[in-house]
Amino acid sequence: MSVLSERPSAGMPEDTVYTPEDLLTLPGAKHCELVDGLLVEKEMGFLTGLIAEKIGRALGEYVERHQLGWTPASECGYQCFQDAPRKVRKPDASFLSLERMPAHQVREGHVRIAPDLAVEVVSPGDTASEVQVKIEEYLAAGVRLVWVLYPATATVHVYRTNRTVTWLHEQEELTGEEVIPGFTVRVGDLFPVRPEIHVLSDE
Repeated sequence: MSVLSERPSAGMPEDTVYTPEDLLTLPGAKHCELVDGLLVEKEMGFLTGLIAEKIGRALGEYVERHQLGWTPASECGYQCFQDAPRKVRKPDASFLSLERMPAHQVREGHVRIAPDLAVEVVSPGDTASEVQVKIEEYLAAGVRLVWVLYPATATVHVYRTNRTVTWLHEQEELTGEEVIPGFTVRVGDLFPVRPEIHVLSDE
């Protein structure tokens, strides 16, 4: 999944508090985020994974071709939440401009600055409130553009720092706006299969 359920990862003691550094070395934590010091597993099914790979590859190819910056894998953690030092998020895809992170500043470990773009692909188990919490966290941290992809409806919701929101449907174009100038992809091309409709709940 991309927007996760805020529940501790299976197999981990629920009362164990971890640090961001632990997340880098713990066996089995590759696909976990850290929320208030608790490991939270990111569950991603086959379709969700296909869509995440598709948008990540499209971004990566464009950004590399135009030498705009970095599009790390989904396992890359962002430790960029000022009021939450024990929080690490791992978007399904992301972009960080070369201007904000020059090559000589690239290091191992978690990224300490917010990405310019964060992308999340919604899974059937995600609730509306969980999705919204993550969007708000990204925008508050300084992410300029957030894309949330909904496989069930083949739509993309675009969130910006000025708090404007745009819903895009299959025949419309998703663009990088001023964050990734010139990038464009037809929304419908990001969704290879339309699954059975699943309505997000707040449970």
